[in-house]
Amino acid sequence: MTPEEMLRKNKRALDKAVRDLDRERMRMEQQEKKIIADIKKMAKEGQMDSVKIMAKDLVRTRRYVKKFMLMKANIQAVSMKVQTLRSQNAMAEAMKGVTKAMQNMNRQLKLPQIQKILQEFEKQSEIMDMKEDMMNDAMDDALGEDDDEEESDAVVSQILDELGLQLKDQLAGLPQASGGLSTGSKQPAAAVAADADADLQARLDNLRRE
Repeated sequence: MTPEEMLRKNKRALDKAVRDLDRERMRMEQQEKKIIADIKKMAKEGQMDSVKIMAKDLVRTRRYVKKFMLMKANIQAVSMKVQTLRSQNAMAEAMKGVTKAMQNMNRQLKLPQIQKILQEFEKQSEIMDMKEDMMNDAMDDALGEDDDEEESDAVVSQILDELGLQLKDQLAGLPQASGGLSTGSKQPAAAVAADADADLQARLDNLRRE
């Protein structure tokens, strides 16, 4: 028998003993009630000798009832200990299964091989990064992206320079302000500046179309 089966069998035996004790205690309590009734009857009839003998029987019966109660308490305590052992045995079996699983995993996880795999992965990753950088450089050289960027910077600088010169020319062509405000037919300075801005915008649009 396995430990679990033995514990289960012992638990059943203890439960049966408790039931038997309960039945016997109930029988003794019923007998105690009967003795008390007989003692009262004989006392009324004046049979004192019989009353004394039955009183002794009553005391013995009450002692047996008390012993049954104590025995039941002891058996129940043992039953609880058996239940605790069953629980501990179940925990031990669970730990046993977990331990076996951990052992299997530890046998499968071979640390030197894993370290070698990780090192090889790191090595191949570095090689891949180097090749990617080399391919990017080669594609940049083939497509001439650096030259295009330089040409773009040159075109932008040229446009800005031209715009700067044109702005200077426009500012030089503006009429000089007189000592006082004029209310005649001359065009106001704000209108002249607005026309200059519009002309600059038109020339910039022509450069973009070209």
